[in-house]
Parts: sequence; structure tokens; C-alpha cells
Amino acid sequence: MAMAIELGTIRTRIPARLDRLPWSRFHWRVVIGLGTVWILDGLEVTMVGSVASRLTESDSGISINSGQIGIAAAIYVLGACLGALFFGQLTDRFGRKKLFLLTLLIYLLATVATAFAFAPWYFYLARFVTGAGIGGEYAAINSAIDELIPARVRGRVDLIINGSYWLGAAGGAATAVFFLNRAVFDAAVGWRVAFGVGAVLGLGILLVRRNVPESPRWLFIHGYQEQAERIVDRIERDVAERSGTRLEEPGESITVRQRRSIPFRTIAETAYRRYPRRSVLGIALFVGQAFLYNGLTFNLGTLLSTFFGVSSTLVPVFIVIYALSNFTGPVVLSRMFDTVGRIPMIAGAYIGSALLTVPLAMLLLYGMLNRWTFLALLVGIFFLASSGASAAYLTVSEVFPMETRALAIAFFYAVGTAVGGITGPLLFGQLIETEQVGNVALAFLIGAAVMLLGGIAELTLGVRAERASLENLAKPLTAHEAENNGSSTQ
Repeated sequence: MAMAIELGTIRTRIPARLDRLPWSRFHWRVVIGLGTVWILDGLEVTMVGSVASRLTESDSGISINSGQIGIAAAIYVLGACLGALFFGQLTDRFGRKKLFLLTLLIYLLATVATAFAFAPWYFYLARFVTGAGIGGEYAAINSAIDELIPARVRGRVDLIINGSYWLGAAGGAATAVFFLNRAVFDAAVGWRVAFGVGAVLGLGILLVRRNVPESPRWLFIHGYQEQAERIVDRIERDVAERSGTRLEEPGESITVRQRRSIPFRTIAETAYRRYPRRSVLGIALFVGQAFLYNGLTFNLGTLLSTFFGVSSTLVPVFIVIYALSNFTGPVVLSRMFDTVGRIPMIAGAYIGSALLTVPLAMLLLYGMLNRWTFLALLVGIFFLASSGASAAYLTVSEVFPMETRALAIAFFYAVGTAVGGITGPLLFGQLIETEQVGNVALAFLIGAAVMLLGGIAELTLGVRAERASLENLAKPLTAHEAENNGSSTQ
């Protein structure tokens, strides 16, 4: 049944009502239904990294070399960037729920198509569409999660959800160990079946996701006040009944002038005229994490095989260890992002990981690392870096107005990742192809420098967003309109 739209100027306590809720089964449903997209992304990216060595072998069923693996990685990221921009605008215009169902369906179809790749051009195309679906997920999911999770725990929940990417990465690598076993699967078959795992997981998530409601914040701004009230009423009743406690009174209200849609020009002007410092910060954080992360992760399998003699069958074992260290970082450190604060924790994660990357590059250059000491250094670097990378998404989701949130996530992800996430895999892939250890050490040093710049940007431009309401961090555009018009409220 279609929802009725009634536009006017209204006063509502919906944000305060959502922020004061105790943690409940509803919030777990949001985390499971929406947050698991990061597991899918980790599965996808690491699956390619894990099977990269197998794909380059003569009996894989697809003629592709390590340089082309790097190109495929870059194309996947390009698809994610364009998908984020395209679907991000639609998410702000048509709602979170419609888009987080559509983008997941696109991912499902494309990842199945990847399993049937027979030539590099087809592999590139399938990876592009898969990336587009995942990129669209970023915009729809992160905006919905932040609008549904209480302010006091938003930081830790976001970091753990974004960090769950690495659970998918570990799962993808571990799964690849089985599917790359020649005793179980033919060389041309195992890697294809491996991609089907992502589709099965995605289908399960789609079923759970159907029960996650539309964001009440999006609803009341776009003229669906009654539907927003009903959703929040239902959540409050469920929480009160299950906890057996009386909910405290909500805090302050907010007045907004409802709009059916927000012009793209208005959204763009918000970022560059009203919040220019925050815009620079968002780009710096995304470029920093994307270059080092995408460059290494997409090419880790070929790097281990080329410089440390790790066989294609054992590469996934190393990736599992690497991935678990990345997940452990956000889990261990996430609480401090809500207590110690965003600025010191984000800056510390970026700068700390950059400083640890320098000795890795130098030891690699002088041949002082074996496969296990190399892996140990990676574990230390990305224990910190993973928290910083997760916090980049948290930052741009928090510091821009509600009406622009999805597109802000999409824009900064797309720009930052286009600069760092495409050049990183291409650079690492091409330098690994030279089989010159000095070239690879240089790539790590460049990655460290870019991460360092991200940390400096956080120190100088960061926003103290811990435990603050989204509406206090960035007042909705429609609230500014209501103030300027001085209209009566409904």
C-alpha cells in the first residue's frame, strides 16, 4: 500500500526517541540485516585475492595474468565508486529501504555471473557490476544504520559493523582453501564454485533485511510523518515489553519544513559552502585508507607468491590471519571512539599505521623478512589501520545533514576511493609484476605517506562527534528552512 505524503512544517521528537532507546533485539536486527553487507564486500575482495594465484595458472580455465588481476581489482573499485554515486542519490531521494534491497539484488546477480568468467573482458565486466552493487550498498546501509542506532553507541557499533568486512575476508580466504584444493575440485572449477558462496550468503541477508524498517528520520522529513511515528511507536513498545522497564522521556524536539525531494544542487552546495572543512576531511580519510588497503588486499596473494614463494593453495591461510587482525582492531578499540573521542582515536589509527609501515618497507627492501615476519608486521599495521578505515565511513555519515547523508557517503567514498582505491591496486599490481622488491617497498612507503596525511587531516579538521545526536552535529537542511521561514508548526 502506498504511503500518503502530507508536506508542511512539523515539530517532532523522533530523533530523540530513537537516541534514548536501550539496546534491544530491534538493534540486533538492524545490525544483522544491514551491517552484514560488509561481510559480503570482504568476501568478494578477498575471494579474488585468494584465488588470484590460481587464476593465473595455465589450467584455470581463464587466461589472465597478475597484472590483469590488478586491473580487475581497479575495475571492481571503479564500479563501486560509480554505483555509490548513482545509488547514493537515489537513496536520499527514494528512501533507504528501497535501495538497500535493490543494491543487494544487483550484487547477487553479478557475483553469480563472475563464476562463469571465461575471458578477462568478461571477468572485468562481472567485477564492475558486482562493485556497483556493493558501492550502492555503502550509501544506503551506512545512512540507515546511523539513523537507527542510538547516539551513545553509534561509534562502536559503526566500527564493528564496518570492521566485519574482515570476517567476510577471513571467511572468503578460508573457503578458498577448500575450493582451491586440487584433490577436491578441478583447477578450472573450484574458484568458480567459491564465488557462489557470496551469492548464498547474500540471499540469506536479503531475507533478513526485508524486516528492517525504513528510517523514521528519512520518513518524517519527506512527508511521511504518520508512518515514521508508527514505526517508532512499534519499536518503543517492543523494547519496553522485552526489557520490562519504562522508557525515559525523550529529549529535545526538532522543527523541519518537509520536502518531497532535495535538489542535487542543494546537496552539493551543502558540502562545499556550508561544510568545506568537513569535505576536505572526508576526502583525506578516504584517500588514505583506500590506497593502502585496496592496493595490498587485492594483490596480497600475488605478492606472497612472487616474493615469498607461498603456493596458491596456502595463500588463503595467510589471508585468514591478516583478515582476523583487521577485524580484531575495531572490536578492541571501538569503545574508545565513544569515550576517548573521535579525533584522538582516528588520528592515532592513521598515523600509527603509517609509522609502522615504514619499517616494513625498509626490511622488505633489504631482504630481512620471511613470509611469517612479513605477515606479523602486516598484522600490527592493519590492527590500527582497520579502525581508521572504518571510522572514515562513520565520519562522513555523521557530519553532514540527514538529507545529504547517503550521497555524502557515496561522494566521499567515490572520490577518495577513485583516487586511492583505483591507483593503489594498479600500482601494487604493476610493481609486483616487475618482481623487483624495491618497487614493492616504494609502494608501501607511498601508502604510509597517504595514511599519514589522513591522520594529520583528522587532527586539524576532525569533529568531536562522540555521543552527539546527528541533528546536533549537522542540522537538517529542512530544519534551517523552517527557521528561515518562521512558519507555524503542525
